[in-house]
Amino acid sequence: MSLQHKLSGEHSKIHALAHIHPKARIGKNVTIEPFCNIQDDVIIGDNTWIGSNVTIMAGSRIGKNCGIFHGAIVGTIPMDKKFNGERTLIEIHDNVIIREYSTISRGTKASYKTVIGEGALIMAKVHVAHDCVVGKHAILANNVNLAGHIDVGDYAILGGLVQVHQFVRIGAHVIISGGSLVLKDVPPYLKAARDPLSYVGINSVGLRRRGFSKEEIHHIQDIYRYIFNSGMNISQGVKYVQENIAPSDYTDTILEFIKSSKRGLLRGYRSTNGNKAR
Repeated sequence: MSLQHKLSGEHSKIHALAHIHPKARIGKNVTIEPFCNIQDDVIIGDNTWIGSNVTIMAGSRIGKNCGIFHGAIVGTIPMDKKFNGERTLIEIHDNVIIREYSTISRGTKASYKTVIGEGALIMAKVHVAHDCVVGKHAILANNVNLAGHIDVGDYAILGGLVQVHQFVRIGAHVIISGGSLVLKDVPPYLKAARDPLSYVGINSVGLRRRGFSKEEIHHIQDIYRYIFNSGMNISQGVKYVQENIAPSDYTDTILEFIKSSKRGLLRGYRSTNGNKAR
């Protein structure tokens, strides 16, 4: 360990069998277990724990109080043929947990960074590709795969084995059933399940846990009832909501998400008699 590490990593516990580039910046009270490889142009915040056999590559910015478990690889170069070695980043904010054998790529020149928001939980064997943004307190369960340029909202939960197509957006407070293939945008506050992926209601349990009132949850249900359950198509449902539902921050958030969708939305609810909202 160099003198620079001793100065910048006061009270840190860095195992003698860890390889750390002399220019890596290590915060205070950081633990780095054996057989880790910390490359140049890396910053690791205070009180972070790095398990054994972790590789943290150039361009990685890791916040405070994070935990990166055995075998994870952070800051890999993008799996994108358009990548030409440009300097890009992976930003991992404070209090993030990355479990065993997950891989997270840094950005390309499209956005120059991949971002994992504060308090997010990345479970084992997850892959987060280049230019993704994972929101605050989001949860990606085991074996989730995010292709490039995906936006996952705050507090969203993706069940195990969920696969998400590139450029898809997933709204805040969404929960997606394990094993789902996500090809279209998923607006905020929803539950999504079935094959093909469909709207199956509001994530009312998650919203209650986040402190939403009954009135707020019912208001969100009313909005989506006309968008997905009324028999109107999406454009007609949006127009009805604009003209008949009381304006609110939730109304604005949902309608703006829908209007700005480039990939289109997931399917509407399919009823037991075979009819479906479009």
